[in-house]
This record gives sequence, C-alpha cells and structure tokens, in this order.
Amino acid sequence: MKWNAELYDDKHSFVFQYGESVLELLAVKPSERILDLGCGTGDLANQMQQLGAEVVGIDASPDMVAKAKSKFPGLDFSVVDATSFRFDEPFDAVFTNATLHWIKNADAVIQNVYNSLKPGGRFVGEFGGKGNNQLMMAAAETVLKKHGYLKGDFVLPWYYPSTAEYATKLEAGGFRVTYATHFDRPTLLQDGRDGMIKWFNMFGASIFGQIPANELPQILNEITDLLQPTAEIDGQWYADYKRLRFIAIKEKN
Repeated sequence: MKWNAELYDDKHSFVFQYGESVLELLAVKPSERILDLGCGTGDLANQMQQLGAEVVGIDASPDMVAKAKSKFPGLDFSVVDATSFRFDEPFDAVFTNATLHWIKNADAVIQNVYNSLKPGGRFVGEFGGKGNNQLMMAAAETVLKKHGYLKGDFVLPWYYPSTAEYATKLEAGGFRVTYATHFDRPTLLQDGRDGMIKWFNMFGASIFGQIPANELPQILNEITDLLQPTAEIDGQWYADYKRLRFIAIKEKN
C-alpha cells in the first residue's frame, strides 16, 4: 500500500509512541549496531541513536523513508523490502515495531533477520497478534456484505499470528524465544469518531479498493456506527488492538 507519511506523523503518532516501551525490551547498549526493520518516519531509530547505538533504518515505503530522512538527516535510512534484504556487516540486534503484521511471508523475514544478526544477536519487536482489530474487521465485513462488495469470506490483508504460531516459526528459523506475550491494548484514536474513519483510511485502504470514491464515506460512516457501542468510551474512541511482543536470540552456529 502507499503510505501518507504526513498523516501518519500527524494523526497516528501512537504507533511509535507505544513503540517506545518496546525499546525497553531491546535494552540498547552504547556502540551496538542495530537494524530498525520497518522504521517508518524514523522516531524510534533516532531514540536508539541517542542511546549510543549505530542505527540503520529500512522501510518498504519511499514516502516514509523520505520523511525519516528529512526529520533525521544524520541517520541511515533506505527503502528496502523486508522479505529480501541482506547486509554484509552483521547487527547486534534487529528491532521492529508495528511492521510484521503487514508482511504475510513471515518465514522470509525471519530468515533474513537471522542472516543479518551476529551469533547470539537478538530479534526484538511488537506487532499485531491474533484477534487484532477483530471488532473493527467484523463491522467492516458486515457493511461490505450489506452493500454487495463482499461475496465470499472476508480475508484480512494482515498477518496476525498467535503466540504459539509465531514462536514456532522463530524456533524453526534458528532462534531461541526467551520472551513472548500476547495482550489487549485498546488504542486511543485522535479526533474521536473521525479518528476511526481516519484509521480505516490510513491502514485499511486495501479493504476498500473496489469501492467507488463517492460511496466510501457512507460505507465508513456505517462501519463507524456499528462500532460506536464498543469503540466509544466516555466520548473517546479506541481501536481494539491485540499485540504480540517478543524477544528471540540467534542460536550460535
């Protein structure tokens, strides 16, 4: 999908703000070489550099990388696909936040991360886990079926594994999983009800690709109406996030 980097920074800054707590798991040490996989607009990479690390940031979105370079010109950012990257110099750690659920070929990513780490290096991250946005997707499915835009099963455009499923993949890829947790994280959206519509416009664009532009506002409003009883709490709107957070160590050869 094509990302709007300005909208991401302006209305969806919760992505990297929540990621700050994942950095605590990473426990950056001065002079470490760290890969930020799915760096977005660069805020977390910048924090890692401020902690003394040498950071390389990669993202599949040219718009995100361009924004990251403009915000943090002293950092190394490049447009790279997570399913096909390789580096000649290995890393002490690979960090990723809110990225892996966008990549259905999880095995390829895990293999590339393994190949990019030093023996004993760590892979630390967080992304959407099983059941993420379950209520939001159920509402979208109901409205799409009502308008005749969904004839068969509703297939999510994301990869939301269970803890066991992802840990099994990591172990098969040569990692030892030392920490894994799956938890609810209701996520406050900016701009109230409009924030829910903006979420779908920002992150769910692929779901609505077949819908004419003049019909989309009505469909998004109907989805939001269905979500109001569960998503609105004391006048504020929340996305029903479930996250999977992990630490995995590259087994020594």
